[in-house]
Amino acid sequence: MFPGHNGSYPHDFEIAREHMVARDLRPRGINDPRVIRAMSKVPRHLFVDEALWDQAYGDFPLPIGYGQTISQPYIVALMAQELELSGRQRVLEIGTGSGYQAAILAELARSVFSVERVSALLSRARKVLDKLGYSNVHLKLDDGTWGWKDHAPFDVITVAAASPQIPQPLLDQLNDPGILLIPVGDEYSQSLVKVTKEGGRINQKDMGGVRFVKLVGDHGWKA
Repeated sequence: MFPGHNGSYPHDFEIAREHMVARDLRPRGINDPRVIRAMSKVPRHLFVDEALWDQAYGDFPLPIGYGQTISQPYIVALMAQELELSGRQRVLEIGTGSGYQAAILAELARSVFSVERVSALLSRARKVLDKLGYSNVHLKLDDGTWGWKDHAPFDVITVAAASPQIPQPLLDQLNDPGILLIPVGDEYSQSLVKVTKEGGRINQKDMGGVRFVKLVGDHGWKA
């Protein structure tokens, strides 16, 4: 085992993850055992620059370049819990970013299809996901607001960027029954909206205020 730049060994990061779960997740209602295990296992520090490793297990977003961020652990865990994953679902993720959320989803679902519009981020995420052995994560460089029609329908869709409205292609590609999570609002503040499709009916639930980077694309914000 070799230490990181600040002398930290892998065991130190394991302890940091345990503290993160105990301090920032369980007290705020993250109680799904499978989500807790995933958050305790996936090494968040590997998805950010080494210079930020000492901040990797704080409950706040961190920059990953190109105007994007890795979401705070609580939000990642909350979204994972609200997706109600049992291990059998096919998931579409819009906004691969660092790849951290894709790794969490890969622990909880049968397969993950993730779309990212920034090629450098996608390349970096692929390297980390491959290093960690997540062969059930499939990546694509594209405008995520169009979804991934070739692999639709999806049991679950999660969007890691904020849109002014719910993109119609994503609703069209959601299985019945299915769950879609997306931040909706203006570019400064949004609500996390949980959409459920069942029996041809669409229902929406406001999960509370959040703040994400903008979802850029034909059915989101214009570049």
